[in-house]
Amino acid sequence: MGKSLSYILVFALLTSCSGGDSEGEEEFKRELREAKGRFEFRGKKERINYGGIFRMNEVEMFKTLHPHGIIDAPSFRIGAQIYQGLVRLNSSTLEVEPCLAESYEVNEEATVYTFKIRKGVYFQDDEAFPEGKGRELTAHDVKYCFDLLCTDYSDNKQFQLFKDRVQGATEYYEATKTGDAPEGGVPGIKVIDDYTLQIDLEIPFAIFDKVLTHNACWVFAKEAKEKYGDDFRANPVGTGPFMKKRIKEGQQVLLERNNNYWEIDEFGNQLPYIDMVKINFVKEKKTELLEFKKGNLDMIFTLPVEEAGAILASLEEAQQGANKDFQFQIKKALSIQFYAFSQNSDVFHDINVRKAFNYAIDKTTLVTYTMQGEGTPAWHGLVPGFGSYDEERITGYEYDPELARKYLAQAGYGESKKFPEITLHINEGGSTNVILASAIQKMLENNLGVKVAIETMPFPTLLERLINGKIDFHRRAWVADYPDPENFLVTFYGKHVPDDPEAPSFPNVSRYTNKDFDHYYELAIRERDPVQRNEYYYKCDSILVADAAFMPIYNEEYIRLLQLNIRNFPQNGMEYRDLSRVFFAR
Repeated sequence: MGKSLSYILVFALLTSCSGGDSEGEEEFKRELREAKGRFEFRGKKERINYGGIFRMNEVEMFKTLHPHGIIDAPSFRIGAQIYQGLVRLNSSTLEVEPCLAESYEVNEEATVYTFKIRKGVYFQDDEAFPEGKGRELTAHDVKYCFDLLCTDYSDNKQFQLFKDRVQGATEYYEATKTGDAPEGGVPGIKVIDDYTLQIDLEIPFAIFDKVLTHNACWVFAKEAKEKYGDDFRANPVGTGPFMKKRIKEGQQVLLERNNNYWEIDEFGNQLPYIDMVKINFVKEKKTELLEFKKGNLDMIFTLPVEEAGAILASLEEAQQGANKDFQFQIKKALSIQFYAFSQNSDVFHDINVRKAFNYAIDKTTLVTYTMQGEGTPAWHGLVPGFGSYDEERITGYEYDPELARKYLAQAGYGESKKFPEITLHINEGGSTNVILASAIQKMLENNLGVKVAIETMPFPTLLERLINGKIDFHRRAWVADYPDPENFLVTFYGKHVPDDPEAPSFPNVSRYTNKDFDHYYELAIRERDPVQRNEYYYKCDSILVADAAFMPIYNEEYIRLLQLNIRNFPQNGMEYRDLSRVFFAR
């Protein structure tokens, strides 16, 4: 993709009533009166309309809608419409803003966070409650969810968010393993009164409010968790603008408007505007694009590789005045696509092998031709550039086949000893993963003589095997859970790796350990000054590159196509979606 396209904004396609049509103007005013506040003027007479079904597709089925178990993008994007946390991210700027907490304060040392819980927020109606009516949320509900996040149980994949950060969280977690958890829950999570919650930290952590935007910190109803047990994964009950109506496993999720939702817009109108959200699960991106062109989907996210070039060419024509068939959005993503090595692997334990693989990959060719220009080569480190973080401070690996062969020889592989055939594991999710893997497979064979088999499997299966240390070489993508470099670097933090090589390890599924990396990571999360904190982040990122701890491939540019009548759906680098303010122009 040409750099000139990297900063294209949404096409402005606003409708308006003609000022010279008095009959049309009177009709519009009549509709406005009859609506009784159901819509308001916006911009130049564009109306905010209620109603309609917003239709979209995910190429992979969600794994779980239990906030503590969500570690995949489809589950996150669906769950974000159902649940909310104390704070959230602004869908335009990704700045932290109050949500279930109407306000919060941080002490000078950044060790005590105090939240004032918003009054009048109710859980969604559900059979888990008496007579099916959701009750009011209080600080006790937040403590219940946070205590559970610090509990050892099978659905909890995100304890590392509070581990060694919240006072008493680690000790409480260890106690739950033997059933000896003390009464009162985690000491550092305190209910001051029904509408005040205080969190005390072990160490200064100035970005803890960003951490609290993570999906694992969404608040859910205790009654629902207890009623549904293991089935809570598909019976979510939160406080968000939409609630579950129907789930057909592997086929469809249908969410309906939460009529008891607490939030109103700037005009005093009740949110959300739309009636339903319909998510299908069609695996093939080509089929998804065809359905969008037919008008059966209101948006698609990312393009099929085979169609990307033609669509981007038509975009350039549209910029020059051609007819527009859709709205186009593009944003640099807070994500990275890379291949990862298990540090416990017999072959990838050798740094020379890891360096050889890095030098053998021609990222420019992969992005320009294989990906049809969709993305940019990942020439730097793990953390993509955003905010004040300058990714160009990190020098990555250039394409150098001769140097690649030299490193492989240093690892002891050559004419006398052939490199063993290995398997690259990738997840299902359209053709992009397979096309990219096939291209990399050829590069490794042509440049190193390495034979690579490709095995494709469902994402939940791949993830389960990764966490349990059963895979040596795999495709991985990391999309920011919250907008800070720490969220990327934590995936290689050595203190999340268990001593037992067969015990589960997450998010550090590579089981990478480096004492220097851990040292600078720990300095960074304690540092209040953002400039100095970035310096520690640069140290961490540089160590990962020097160790060839992973094989960066490309940084994504998020592309959306929207139907012409979609309004109020801003894009951001995390693909964090807030559908509560989306409406259909008429």
